[in-house]
Amino acid sequence: MIAQQKDRFDLDPDHIYLNGAYMSPQLRSVTQIGIENLKKKNRPYEISEADFFSEKRVLKERFAQLISAPDPEAIAIIPSVSYGIANVIRNITFEKGDEIILLQEQFPSNYYAWKQLEASHGVLVKIVTAPAVETGRAERWNEALVEAVTERTKVVAVPHVHWADGTLFNLSLLRKRTNEVNAYLIVDGTQSVGALPFSVQDIAPDALICGGYKWLLGAYGLGVAYYGERFYEGIPIENNWMNHEGSENFSNLVNYNERFKAKATRFDVGESSNFILVPMLSEGIRQLLEWTPEVIQDYCRNITKDVLKTLPKKYFYIEDPKFRAQHLFGIYTKGELSIPNLKQRIAAQNISVSYRGKAIRVSPNVYNTEDDLQQLISCLRSAVN
Repeated sequence: MIAQQKDRFDLDPDHIYLNGAYMSPQLRSVTQIGIENLKKKNRPYEISEADFFSEKRVLKERFAQLISAPDPEAIAIIPSVSYGIANVIRNITFEKGDEIILLQEQFPSNYYAWKQLEASHGVLVKIVTAPAVETGRAERWNEALVEAVTERTKVVAVPHVHWADGTLFNLSLLRKRTNEVNAYLIVDGTQSVGALPFSVQDIAPDALICGGYKWLLGAYGLGVAYYGERFYEGIPIENNWMNHEGSENFSNLVNYNERFKAKATRFDVGESSNFILVPMLSEGIRQLLEWTPEVIQDYCRNITKDVLKTLPKKYFYIEDPKFRAQHLFGIYTKGELSIPNLKQRIAAQNISVSYRGKAIRVSPNVYNTEDDLQQLISCLRSAVN
């Protein structure tokens, strides 16, 4: 168990921020690195050719360590989840009738591209619907997800943690089932990686796509992705100069080399050297490696477990902790409780949460305390007293 880490962030002491799933507050160290690197372009003659590649390497090494990936070359630098998904779709051969399995109300960036594919290639997008909001919901949803995989399944594209309510999906079991039918497993780790342990060696996804501005503590506009062996000879959606062999030798760039660099580097976004955002994201991940996702989960569990038990079950529903994340969970209302009314009450107390679907989404991190959660729950309890 670590101590509260709020002093590492520049948060208003009078505001309770329980909204890391929306966007992480920025570490002071990340802000400092961003400012320092922003100023570098004042003297472009001090930016060397080697600088185009050195910070990228550090970022890939740190992210590979975070997800227990043995090879940093399996990591790509991407601008967004949709970009990472587009590279996946570009490099899978689809036939009419192939099935793509998604979850109800999963994040749009892992939905729209698959639906477009349905229209253009005649594949079938199957949505695994969420069970009713009642005891055992997440367990039944996991069972339905595994049961949805058939011989016709080509891709299962799901999150580790549902972005709306924190439902936790058993990726190890899902990987076992997809292997049985030779289907791809594509994981959106944006709402989990960094705060929840994830091991490429244990789960072996074909791709893991992560936005960087939430639980990875980076700035908006940059993310990272892991691509497995099935993509090592892939064709990227864009063809930029740095993704080709020999690009480190600037004087030789006039002699074109059509060969892509090894493994996932070919999927790096153009201008992936980004001298501001890359070191910022790298610093965020460095701090996560120091804390570790295991410790973050334990921290969030410890500051929420007792407080959440005081929420009246007659009026609210929260998933069993065994079947949801500790850093992100949904509070569902029962009966006639009005979400707009609760939203006003919560905002009036200077508390930030999100509202996704029918859930009040709460997402604490190491800058929060048990008292922060208590103030939120007291606010909800007051609405029914």
